[in-house]
Amino acid sequence: MKKKAITPLIAAVLLVIFVLLLFTFQVPQSQVVVVSTFLKPTDTITNAGLYVKWPWPVQSLTRFDQRVQISEDKFSETYLADHSILLANLFVGWRISDGRQFMNVFKNGSTASAQQQLEQILRSAKLAVFAHYGLSDFVNSDATQLKFNEVEKDIQASVDKELAQNNYGIRIEFLGIKQIGLPDSVTKTVFGRMKAERTILINTAQYGGEADAAKIRAAAERQAADVLANAQADATRIEGEGQAEAAKTLAVFQQNPDLAVFQLELAALKSSMNKNTTLFFDETKPPFDIFRKLPASPETK
Repeated sequence: MKKKAITPLIAAVLLVIFVLLLFTFQVPQSQVVVVSTFLKPTDTITNAGLYVKWPWPVQSLTRFDQRVQISEDKFSETYLADHSILLANLFVGWRISDGRQFMNVFKNGSTASAQQQLEQILRSAKLAVFAHYGLSDFVNSDATQLKFNEVEKDIQASVDKELAQNNYGIRIEFLGIKQIGLPDSVTKTVFGRMKAERTILINTAQYGGEADAAKIRAAAERQAADVLANAQADATRIEGEGQAEAAKTLAVFQQNPDLAVFQLELAALKSSMNKNTTLFFDETKPPFDIFRKLPASPETK
């Protein structure tokens, strides 16, 4: 009895599972699902969750990876505005933004076909944008003169415009220049020009330093000349003052010669003595005869 009761239960569970598999489907977070009715895309589901559908052949599902995919074009020659040649290639991160339109444009929703088409679009955009820039915008000794950001923005704008006009169902997430290079015929010329630019910068700095040094030397020489002129003026003034004082003294000595002689002898005696000096002298000879000329003290009178 028990076995007979279990068998219908299992059958019922299996039937429920089979019905669920036929009439429902799961959408993961990383996928976008296009629902086709009688092989014609009718709906696009981008949000994760459980959904209901009619079983095949009424409705069918096409699943696409919704994560960012990376593509790049070939490393190839590109002509610039100054007629130079630059080797470059681009990389781009893209995702499917409209699964239904993506299926309409690319047969069976082929991601490989989308990659090829996107590479062609990148190539065309690169040729068009690079033609408006010169070699110095990509190779320059002055980093502030490089224009990689501007070039990348211009290329992405061109690619976005192309995708929107043709409604590919693709959205660009990021784009950039992967690498650049120079043909062998151009490399020597470029490095020679860079070397010349460096030489100009060095010479400019050197001449600037020499000019500054000359200004400093000139300022120091002017200051030294001013100091010397002031010192000479002070010396001339002091000498003049001394001569004026000497002239006054000379006038006094001319009026009293004995006073002048006395002053000279006194100065000579003073210069020959110090604190511990013992003198033995002849009072009859100058300047020691000054002691004979001293006036007598009141006690000796």
